[in-house]
Amino acid sequence: MEHLRLLSTLSPFPSLRILSSANPIPASCNFPHYHFHNLNFNFKTPQAILNPSPVSSTPHHTVTTPTLKQICEPHVPHHVLQRMEEIGYVMPTDVQREALPYLFSGRDCILHAQTGSGKTLTYLLLIHSIINAAKSSVQALVLVPTRELGMQVTKVARALAAKPTGVDGEHKSCSIMALLDGGTLKRHKSWLKAEPPTLVVATVGSLCQMLERHTFSLETLRVLIVDEVDCIFNSSKQVSALRKILTSYSSCNNRQTVFASASIPQHNRFVHDCVQQKWTKRDVVHIHVSPVEPMPSRLYHRFIICHTERKLQTLLSLIQSDAPESSIIFVGEQSEKSKKAGNAPSTSLLIDFLTSSYQGSLDVLLLEEKMNINSRAASLLEVRKGGGYLLVATDIAARGVDLPEMSHIYNFDLPRTAIDYLHRAGRTCRKPFSDSNCSVTSIIVPDERFVLQRYENELMFNCEELIP
Repeated sequence: MEHLRLLSTLSPFPSLRILSSANPIPASCNFPHYHFHNLNFNFKTPQAILNPSPVSSTPHHTVTTPTLKQICEPHVPHHVLQRMEEIGYVMPTDVQREALPYLFSGRDCILHAQTGSGKTLTYLLLIHSIINAAKSSVQALVLVPTRELGMQVTKVARALAAKPTGVDGEHKSCSIMALLDGGTLKRHKSWLKAEPPTLVVATVGSLCQMLERHTFSLETLRVLIVDEVDCIFNSSKQVSALRKILTSYSSCNNRQTVFASASIPQHNRFVHDCVQQKWTKRDVVHIHVSPVEPMPSRLYHRFIICHTERKLQTLLSLIQSDAPESSIIFVGEQSEKSKKAGNAPSTSLLIDFLTSSYQGSLDVLLLEEKMNINSRAASLLEVRKGGGYLLVATDIAARGVDLPEMSHIYNFDLPRTAIDYLHRAGRTCRKPFSDSNCSVTSIIVPDERFVLQRYENELMFNCEELIP
């Protein structure tokens, strides 16, 4: 387990404490909606670790790591813990081990850990420790930046809330509503009126529509989760609505608040603002888990250097030689300069090229933000039906789309930051869903080699060069 440092008392918020690992978030990250002054923090070693693992009485003091069930037993209903183990969650991840004791004690938390670290299960277990499924009222809310992430969270939440195998008798399970962009708000309105769900997973836009129409309120809300909080704060369309949800439609004094993300740039200032803006209570805890190896160990990283005019042919050659079972090809968003010049986006060029040149058996699919909701849903449905595919995608697929059966990831365009690289690579090899290996291959021009090297240094992985 990592050695942790506990933030000393801060003025003007004497009760604010932050739990942080030794490795800070990469300095290259920017948080465009914040212009912060650096804060000086003085760290001191904690006198005791919260809820230490039991130690045996043998001379060697062998440490026994508690299971996830043992950590949760006093707080989470038994049938939920049974379902958790049925699904495959047995041993806690680092973020679960560090965060759950604080969450179960009622503290507001900022969960700051890499993609695939178990943040979703962490906050869902908190929700089940707080809600009363017998009451027909909205008690828990999970806010997400995209429909795709909302679908993923809803899937995990419903799996966890289902009745365990072999359990006799009836128990009222947690009812879960997915209030996502593109949904039928009329049907949701009828549902909310007839019997309000216990848990709502919502995109910011859809939730605000319902709140502004007074379809329901957040008066009975007991826990609020904001997932991928950095992504929402970086969206000019969503940030003002999120602020209203945090302060106008509900109060931090009446709820437990959790922010979660793999990347929280300028996180010291963000924690400060959480208290100052009353998004959280004053004693909010920052759980920053940054393990020595942030990448899944079963990922194999490669790169190949070529000139821009050869990138399409290089990708095709890689696909033909790799013979992937399924793969995702990440393409950068089209720049405003390119749009104004009337150029076709890279996604269109790539789809046209693969459709005409690729002769294999895999289906070529597209997933990008500018597609309408139905088209995006259709692409994901095709992916999840099984069978092989080449999914051409922008970074909308880098958050909230788990593709455990995928064997290859291609960066046709290099991601803009190390954190974006981590999000792309994190689409696969996530336990307990997959034990397979996957390769991540970046197609770069000569000038981009130093950028990829910086990502390697920041994320602590090694990339092998492929020679054409």
